Amino acid sequence: MPLGNIPEDIYVPLVYIDIDNSGALTGTPTLVNKVLIIGQQLASGTATALDTRRIGTSEADMDNAYGKGSMLAKMLKRFRKINPSTDMYALGVADLTGSAATATITVTVGTASAGIVALLIDGVSMQVAVKAGDDATVIATSIVAAVTAKTDLPITASAAAGVVTLTCKWKGETGNDIDVRYNYYDGELLAKGVTVTTTAMTGGAGTPDISAIVAAIPDEWYNHIVIPYSDTQSLNGLRDELVDRYGPLKMMEGTAYTAMRGTFSETSTWGEGRNDYLITCMGTNKSPSSPWDFAAAYGARASYSLAIDPARPLQTLVLTGILPPAKTDRWDWTERNLLLQSGVATYMVTAGDEVAIEREVSTYKVNSYGDPDPSYLDITTPATLGYLRYSLKAMVTNRFPRHKLAGDDVLDFIDPGQPIVTPKIMRNAIIEQARIDWVPKGLMEDMEGFKASLSVYRDESNKNRLNCVWKPDIVNQLRVFAALTQFKL
Repeated sequence: MPLGNIPEDIYVPLVYIDIDNSGALTGTPTLVNKVLIIGQQLASGTATALDTRRIGTSEADMDNAYGKGSMLAKMLKRFRKINPSTDMYALGVADLTGSAATATITVTVGTASAGIVALLIDGVSMQVAVKAGDDATVIATSIVAAVTAKTDLPITASAAAGVVTLTCKWKGETGNDIDVRYNYYDGELLAKGVTVTTTAMTGGAGTPDISAIVAAIPDEWYNHIVIPYSDTQSLNGLRDELVDRYGPLKMMEGTAYTAMRGTFSETSTWGEGRNDYLITCMGTNKSPSSPWDFAAAYGARASYSLAIDPARPLQTLVLTGILPPAKTDRWDWTERNLLLQSGVATYMVTAGDEVAIEREVSTYKVNSYGDPDPSYLDITTPATLGYLRYSLKAMVTNRFPRHKLAGDDVLDFIDPGQPIVTPKIMRNAIIEQARIDWVPKGLMEDMEGFKASLSVYRDESNKNRLNCVWKPDIVNQLRVFAALTQFKL
């Protein structure tokens, strides 16, 4: 009888030993996660727009590739500071058709005393020195110098007659989300005799050609995608791509992370307009940090944690470097609860004034009939299901790569070395995978129920096809602990 790859018609002595690795693996091979970060680049960058390149740890390389002060360079730096290990790729978007956002800082002076103007632009702090007797023109010029020295800022500055004009380095409506303020930190005060008035960034117009971006994404598995855009057209295009990749033919599931800046009303309205189980959006409120910075930090923390355990909740994980809104602007419990119901992920502010994930919900809320459907409420659900699918696929391709298919009736007659799989053999292999991998890793519960419901059978129309219906009861997360205290006197 044939044995492995050893033919029967061998006459030359003596020993021939084949090696078969199909039974070598137990558990699941490590899934190496990859993340794709999409963002706008500047003309000063050397990277070709819509080309994907692997990113290391050098911030100088990020600046050289996408332009110092560019949206994408800042996203890459933020991601890498939080997540130093995940394999990271970048896809740069060239400047858009449209207009760049602008804002003004107007300085008025009575009689200036020595002191400072403590500015915070895009979450970056700078202290502008004021000398006694400085007039508005001098102080405005000093502000321009301070802004220009911060080359990582996404804006340029110019001054005339005591008015500083800030201009976003790129076109598009995203520039409207750059925050400009002063006296953010406790204890910061303007120099006596100096008044500063700021306006919000405005006038930015233009959204990207999402079809070109999606077409440029390589046909490779990116487990996580960070995108700075939250407009309807961009998210619709990315949604369609993610759903296609998630399907059974490609099996390249991935979650997209974005962020949206706005008031409670604007953010909740935005959330009610989306219903995507593979997209999660963090509402930033009036944070000094930009939405693309938020998205990069959120994606970095989530991708790092979910690679370790896709079922473990992300609540309390800190988004390092992200600044919270002023205390008077922060959403209260009721507002955050309503936003979660609208499909907007929320954060909390720790006692140390750190921004931490509160709940990582997707925007999915209702089924195709518009009825409530919590099945994909949290992004841990598709993350867990994605791992289980990968694990099952890896088991089948490793253990049964070139096997013949037969009915269970041959089990008592086939030789042990025969590469034959039957429904019973496959069923036992799946049960073993659950027992040694899925349950011990805390990804699945109710092992007995899983065994009872598992069905593996040959297709009636195609005898070369083995069908499987499996119903893993995936673990849940401790989101709420409720207790009723009934005391006695």
